[in-house]
Amino acid sequence: MDIVVITTIVASLFLVIGVAEPLAARLRLPFSVILAGIGILIGVAAVFFLRTELTDALNPVAEAILNLPIRSNVFLYVFLPTLLFQATLGMDLRRMLDDWVPILMLAVVAVVAATLSVGYALSWVSSIPLTACLLIGAIVSTTDPSAVVSIFRSISAPRRLSRIIEGESLLNDAAAIALFGLFMGFVMMGVPDPKLGDALARFPYLILGGAFTGWLSARIAVGMMSFFRRHELAQLSISVALPYLAYIGAEQSIGASGVIAVVAAGLTLNLTGPGRLQPQTWINLRELWGVLAHWAGALIFVLAALLIPRLLEEIRIGDIALVGVVVLASIFARAVILFGLLPLLTSLRVSPTVERPYRVAILWGGLRGAVTLALALAVTESFRVPDEVQRMVGILATGFTLFTLIGQGTTLRWIIGRLGLDRLSPIDDALSRQVVAVSLQKVREDLARTTENYELSRDVVRSEAKRFGERLEGAVKAADDSQDIHDRDRITLGLIALAGHERDTILMRVRERTIASRIAEKVLSNADRLIEGARADGRHGYNRIARRSVKYGFGFRVANILHRRLHLSRPLARMTADRFEMLLSQRLVLRDLGGFISGRIRRIHGKRVSDLLSDLLSRRIEIVETALQGLRLQYPGYAEELERRIIRRTALRLEEREYETMREDGLIGDEVYTKLRAALAQKRSRAEDRPKLDIALRRIELVRQFPLFSGLDARDQKRLSRLLKARHANAGEVILGRDSVAKSVFFIASGAVEVEAANQTWRLGRGEMFGQLSILMRRTRRTEVRAITPSTLLELDEARFRRLLSRSKSLQQAVRASAEKRGIAPDALLADVERARQ
Repeated sequence: MDIVVITTIVASLFLVIGVAEPLAARLRLPFSVILAGIGILIGVAAVFFLRTELTDALNPVAEAILNLPIRSNVFLYVFLPTLLFQATLGMDLRRMLDDWVPILMLAVVAVVAATLSVGYALSWVSSIPLTACLLIGAIVSTTDPSAVVSIFRSISAPRRLSRIIEGESLLNDAAAIALFGLFMGFVMMGVPDPKLGDALARFPYLILGGAFTGWLSARIAVGMMSFFRRHELAQLSISVALPYLAYIGAEQSIGASGVIAVVAAGLTLNLTGPGRLQPQTWINLRELWGVLAHWAGALIFVLAALLIPRLLEEIRIGDIALVGVVVLASIFARAVILFGLLPLLTSLRVSPTVERPYRVAILWGGLRGAVTLALALAVTESFRVPDEVQRMVGILATGFTLFTLIGQGTTLRWIIGRLGLDRLSPIDDALSRQVVAVSLQKVREDLARTTENYELSRDVVRSEAKRFGERLEGAVKAADDSQDIHDRDRITLGLIALAGHERDTILMRVRERTIASRIAEKVLSNADRLIEGARADGRHGYNRIARRSVKYGFGFRVANILHRRLHLSRPLARMTADRFEMLLSQRLVLRDLGGFISGRIRRIHGKRVSDLLSDLLSRRIEIVETALQGLRLQYPGYAEELERRIIRRTALRLEEREYETMREDGLIGDEVYTKLRAALAQKRSRAEDRPKLDIALRRIELVRQFPLFSGLDARDQKRLSRLLKARHANAGEVILGRDSVAKSVFFIASGAVEVEAANQTWRLGRGEMFGQLSILMRRTRRTEVRAITPSTLLELDEARFRRLLSRSKSLQQAVRASAEKRGIAPDALLADVERARQ
């Protein structure tokens, strides 16, 4: 076909895409439904004008449309990687890891259930071989819930639910296409009735092989992008090449799933990219992929819809009944997952509660679209697939897609309205009134300054100020005097607003480059968790997330074990440096929130709520300071290096702002500005590098700070520092349990612990010890010791503790004091020590 004709048609399709978006908004229908409808109309019109005898003038156009070189490979190798890759870049992966169990269950189990349900249902009511039936089941199990996600967002549905649907949709496509490739191979080999176990045995290889290929490709790409740090266009170009090379490498090189490879590559870039690329480069990269995915998604729908008339040319009356079987079997399988599996996961406490109205909306929103049609087209193009199987795959996949787009897509918003999901809950309604009131107060302050600069008529300004003041007074009264909101909910609203302002402050610090981009992802995730924790469980949820944000995670513990036992220090050094930087960033942000509480929140919710929030904020700052102090004690001087780095980066940002102001004022030209920016970029590149952390624990510094060891000479202190073992404990962690055998004594380097024994409870802090009484009394421990803040402890075994006790009078005095406090005769405890000295 002439390149001019193809270019004209493609350009016209972009025009159609531009018109479809406002049309979808006006008709209140999903964008994909409108695109599919337009594509079908174009295809039907082309067939009509080509076969009608009314006129031959449009025959060249109709032939050009129907003869477009649309093949399944175009969808699978060009459009599909773009859509999948962009979806992974737009995800908040750290938040999705909180819900990885329901996401994986919905994606993998739902696909397998739909494939088996449709496959066996068709095999029972038709003469199609079981292999072909399972192939059809895999084709129609790919969902397109983007319409449901967009509608949920428009009605302020919980973010957690939206994340689950997004993650499920992405992995759903990957799993379904992997199954499609599996059963397609059986069909082409002529295996009519494969053993299900043999079929699924290859499934792990498809997934693991694709995941490894994608991960390796992304790691290589990120390395290249880091090497070209100063060349943004080169970095963007490498990102464009990544998904296609990963897809082709997995499919053609090792016979694994190319879809899984693209997903793995996108996830890897999403996790590592923010820390290896400049913040603005990362923003531009995601915006670039957003545009590419919008075009790819729209084109794939239009082009796939053009194929529908061709795929339905040989439809028969009996085929309609089979389409009905596919519809019922697919809906049944999805209903089993939503109303059987999800409640089970919720009862097991591994999944968030998904209310019944939301599950109904998700069930009805299981739309199929371009991916389903592309897979069906791949079957119809294969000469190794029997003709009857080609015909049935094309008709059933197309008919089912039309049912979901026309039947479900056009009624989805109505269903959501009937379920009441488009109405705000009382707390969300109160939150919206709070936002209005707070915003109007800020607008009044800014408006007053602006009108002064305009030097407008005083009467006009006074009149408008009075009018605006009445509106503001009404908004504040509506937010403050709501009868539907309890005091507990008012506190929740204040916490949500506080966490939201914390998020905005983090973003501002990132733009100013005070906070590094790699750390920004973590602190932003913490802010999002605080918002959802407050929404779900009020003050208790907020405090729980706040404590979790400073905990030592599982990865940190693994890195610590690798360092101690295998002497692999790099993971621990990186994670410790990240923890240092994250705590410093949190402290920087938290200290900016006091003014927001005393200002805006106090105006809306009153003094009692603002005082309570100030107290919660003070506790958070104390928790962060305690965790930071523990690191300072272990690695003295490193926090100061990071603080100097923050100051340098802030100074460079202020310097850059001055240059921009001078250029805008015309004081310097573009040539001078470009020269100054280039010199500034070199300085910034040096300031971006994080100082290297020496992971060797400075135990000697810790030992010297303990009053208990003050009586030891320098030689004994050095020897003791080599014998002590560091241990990190999170808040709430049980360090010593009841009825356990006493083997060690612990010294508190930072943090605090709570000791419970004989219905008595007391707390120990920095510089104190515990566990010594059980060892000296030679009996099973009757106390329980629990950390109440993130704590750093130094552990010493029994034999070495006894030798140390015999030489240290200050330690003996501490033992005497603790024994007397517990009502135990200290002389009896120290008798063995005295005999050892003699």
